Amino acid sequence: MAIRKLNPTTPGRRGMTVLDKSEITRQSPQRSLTWGKRASGARNNQGRTTVRFRGGGARRRFREIDFLRDKDGIPARVASIEYDPNRSARIALLNYADGEKRYILAPVGLNVGDTVLTGKDADFKPGHVMEVGRIPAGVAIHNIELTPGRGAVLVRGAGSAAEVLAKEGDYAHVRLPSKEVRMISLRCRATIGQVGNLDHDRVSLGKAGRGRHLGRRPHNRGVVMNPVDHPMGGGEGRASGGHPQSPWGQPAKGYKTRDKRKTTSRFIIQRRVKK
Repeated sequence: MAIRKLNPTTPGRRGMTVLDKSEITRQSPQRSLTWGKRASGARNNQGRTTVRFRGGGARRRFREIDFLRDKDGIPARVASIEYDPNRSARIALLNYADGEKRYILAPVGLNVGDTVLTGKDADFKPGHVMEVGRIPAGVAIHNIELTPGRGAVLVRGAGSAAEVLAKEGDYAHVRLPSKEVRMISLRCRATIGQVGNLDHDRVSLGKAGRGRHLGRRPHNRGVVMNPVDHPMGGGEGRASGGHPQSPWGQPAKGYKTRDKRKTTSRFIIQRRVKK
């Protein structure tokens, strides 16, 4: 997949780039695996805003993705590669030999007509699923479980991949995309390969309208507000704003927000590298 630059016929299209969607083989989703998704506008169940500057956007249907991958020993054929408006990665429709259909994240190298398998008979090919204990060191993986049998929660974004470094006792040392090294149970499952759509983060929207289609509302900085609205507001002229912080006074840079009492901290061998 490549980035396609558009002709500058308007000011908005001058810096606009789009993804070449040549790998997508089907335009409409499998209806039985989708349902209507009601936009929340970043409001909670009390109607209060939990994330600022979100709302609107194009309507979208939710695609049910199989993060569990629990159909052991049943081969599945890749029927199509599709676009999913709810995530950065592409998705693949699998037709299992028993007649069931499921969506999975499409890794790099997975093509229509390929066969994928889950369990002990799986091979080290993109899309195949097996326990971390069976994966040798140096193999790229994604869609990783944290608790055996509960479904994958790690490494699911476009272009991301983790790597098995070593195994010790009942755990494997896995380097995540953030460079954090974490202990993962050998009984947890993972998918072989790297998540597809590698150029997702290189797309330039080019104009504000494309951001609104994604549900992003205009973002105004704290330093341009009044002191009554933001701690960094006010001042004569273009004031710098003082210490970076949220509207409620929480420091925004260099302030650790992770709870030191977290029981999962013992599974982290090396913290993620600061960028």
